[in-house]
Amino acid sequence: MYFSLVIPVYNRPDEVDELLESLSKLDYKEDFEIVIVEDGSTIRCEDVVNQYKSKLTISYYYKENSGPGDSRNYGMKMAKGDYFIIFDSDCIIPVEYLTEVNKALKANYVDCFGGPDRALDSFSNIQKAINFALTSFLTTGGIRGGSEKIDKFQPRSFNMGISRKAFEASNGFGNIHPGEDPDLSIRLWNLGFETKLFSKAYVYHKRRIDWDKFSVQVNKFGKARPILNSWYPKHNKLTFFFPSAFVIGLALSIALLIFTYDFLAKLYCVYFFVIFLVSSYQNKSIKIGYLSVTAVWKQFLGYGLGFLESYIKIIILKQKPEEAFPYLFFKK
Repeated sequence: MYFSLVIPVYNRPDEVDELLESLSKLDYKEDFEIVIVEDGSTIRCEDVVNQYKSKLTISYYYKENSGPGDSRNYGMKMAKGDYFIIFDSDCIIPVEYLTEVNKALKANYVDCFGGPDRALDSFSNIQKAINFALTSFLTTGGIRGGSEKIDKFQPRSFNMGISRKAFEASNGFGNIHPGEDPDLSIRLWNLGFETKLFSKAYVYHKRRIDWDKFSVQVNKFGKARPILNSWYPKHNKLTFFFPSAFVIGLALSIALLIFTYDFLAKLYCVYFFVIFLVSSYQNKSIKIGYLSVTAVWKQFLGYGLGFLESYIKIIILKQKPEEAFPYLFFKK
């Protein structure tokens, strides 16, 4: 099987350098190619790519900015492989990654897979805290696979694979962002394809974002979900409402304190204390445990409020998604 690794990038040459350096160390013995798609960047990574052409088979393409989904589609159209693997530019790939993917596909072939993400020791404390918030079993972020059904997994586009057959049948990613990953997964299911979690095919996801960017990101995630629910009501889940219920419950607990009813507020305190303890233990750092409380708070608040706003506009008021949230859609 010939793998094509497709990587969209926007103004991140330093990230591409780290990513390509990790790919140059893979222990996979067969040939594979890398397709870099520069999505209208003003700070290009072509010079970085050229430094690795003696070590790796790389193609570099520059196109006008049209978003990550369309850039991935562009890369897959230009790629030569029969199976595409998609990474975000802020990922670092373990040496055994392709070997594990190849082994998993031979054991139980599937036309689309996704893998988990982890944090390296070299990541900043905030990056580790955000990683905990997005991957812990204690949050609705799941663990990028472990909390979801392995055979009904919705791959995330920072670490996913899709066969050429499935790509051509589905036409790849749509123009919503974020939300393009579950949108593609559901369309693949409707076409009769299966998706699966490859738990050993993990990547180190660096996520170069600060607190403000993280809040904006999870807020957009929240807004995207009711849109997807309106498109695919059969795949709606009660768990999608949990962050909003969390926010409403928190507001209610604060209001009840006025009447000296503190039981609900105590439950929230216990929850965040457990977050602190578990993260501190897992990361072997009290500071990261404290920062994880902040990350989880921002995750629930941002996602929950975004979901509520979108639910009212899309589900209740029946507004068109592209008109209600035009910044969630790239023009093709």
